[in-house]
Amino acid sequence: MAGPRFRMLVLAGGVALLSAACSGAPKPQSPAAAADAAAGSASNGAGEAGSASREPAAPPAADAAGAATAAAPPAASPGTVEAVPDEPGARELAPDEEADVEAPEEEPATADPERLLHESLEGYEASRTLWEQGAVDEAFATLDHAFALMASVPTNGDAAIAQEKENLRQLISRRIVEIYASRKSAVGDTDRSIPRLVNADVEREIASFQGPERAFFVEAYRRSGLYRPMIVRQLEQAGLPEALSWLPLVESGFKERALSSARALGLWQFIASTGYRYGLDRSDWIDERMDPEKATAAAIGYLTDLHNLLGDWLTALAAYNCGERNVLRQIENQKESYFDQFWDLYARLPQETRRYVPRFLATLAILEDPGKYGFQLPEPLPPVAYDTVEVARAARLESLDRALGLEAGTLARLNPELRRNASPAGTYALKVPPGSGPTVLASIAALPEWKPPKLEVTTHRVRPGETLSQIATRYHTSVAALQSLNHLRSANRLAVGQRLQVPAGRDRGAAAGRAEKVSGVAPGGEVLHKVRAGDNLWLIASRYGTTVERIRIDNHLAGSQLQPGQVLSIRAGGS
Repeated sequence: MAGPRFRMLVLAGGVALLSAACSGAPKPQSPAAAADAAAGSASNGAGEAGSASREPAAPPAADAAGAATAAAPPAASPGTVEAVPDEPGARELAPDEEADVEAPEEEPATADPERLLHESLEGYEASRTLWEQGAVDEAFATLDHAFALMASVPTNGDAAIAQEKENLRQLISRRIVEIYASRKSAVGDTDRSIPRLVNADVEREIASFQGPERAFFVEAYRRSGLYRPMIVRQLEQAGLPEALSWLPLVESGFKERALSSARALGLWQFIASTGYRYGLDRSDWIDERMDPEKATAAAIGYLTDLHNLLGDWLTALAAYNCGERNVLRQIENQKESYFDQFWDLYARLPQETRRYVPRFLATLAILEDPGKYGFQLPEPLPPVAYDTVEVARAARLESLDRALGLEAGTLARLNPELRRNASPAGTYALKVPPGSGPTVLASIAALPEWKPPKLEVTTHRVRPGETLSQIATRYHTSVAALQSLNHLRSANRLAVGQRLQVPAGRDRGAAAGRAEKVSGVAPGGEVLHKVRAGDNLWLIASRYGTTVERIRIDNHLAGSQLQPGQVLSIRAGGS
């Protein structure tokens, strides 16, 4: 029977296996194996978090640098003890079992492709109504029929028909995963599925939290109260371990606007490409990576996909940090393919990842027995409470704070995803203090409409050997911003002599020249600077034409605190 077998393929191997299902290249599995695989996927809570509340999108392609989908790559994947390629979750046939080789029934060659596609789409849409009514079996039967219709559509070389067929295949597959995820027939204690191991690597991170990072750990724990109750609710709804609610402590210290040197942003430290793939919008006005609730839903979807792909939580967390392609590459390089867990791969992973997972385990160890490790933890801050009002006018949040008599920064803290600390032009759901909605609407109507300042630009001519990344660094901007400003489809295609628009007044090269005059140090030269009263890292970096981050790295500074008399090593010009 093609339908249940198709569902098994979706759940066991991810969306990427659907092409094989439609092409008539069946995986040797019996109907019983299909049922086993489906049950296993349901118990793992597969599927994107929150996807039941919105129309599912076509599954994105796998991406490096900390981003993934549930699709398995064509190479040998984890979860099998066989030394041959196989999809995750597959098992070896028993001697008395026969391979399921049935394929979808084919429509006659003269079948009308558009009629079949239309009927398949109707079935897909009907499955949602059945699902919402609680008729899960009927919803699956409807999806089985929709898939069979879609699979029977003859393309006859028509690219448009082929694309519509592919889109339907992806929609149906995602709906199947969503329904299984919503059932959440969890088996066993999901929270204990994350092993509590304290080895030498974890002990080193515990010692770091006890010593130089103690203040960071305690403050991050205090801030956890703002968002952790919300995170725990979403994890419970998705059937994921509650212990994952402490991951933002390691990622960002529970700071919703935390930005890493790799430009990962927010509570869950999403890079832009991963955020896009998991539904986090970015525009001139907003960046939803900084929205705690939306970013949590995206993180749950990503973590679920990684766990389904890699099979255990520690390996999934490693992939969350360094990218699933990196982890899969190390698995493929193992002499024995079943050595695919985190500690099997530990020595081959990047240094940051080798610390990342032990830091998470150290966090769990301390929080589960603070006294054992010498901690007396403070009371967490209360959860963020707010109402939501629909506004349709651009206004500065600080102006609204004053008009409402609120403490400065109140609305900015409630709406961290607003990049410009202003409500966007157009309709926007603004978070406001409880009970203040009507007053906000009256106040915003009385304020002048705010318009963001236009970006002033200048021209940069590309020199031999220059990359877009180097140019972005020079002008204190990002590669993505330069691509958008110059309508570049690729960041890797620059021509010598090409003229690029860049932000004006940000030329680090010019700053280095000025630094030589101010400080008497040539660009690239090194000088010792003795901190004086009133100095801060930004002023020192400006004086010497370098960056705050460069000074921190060179002097092993964990934060921004300076003491008068402290001596810093400075490389002028940021070289």
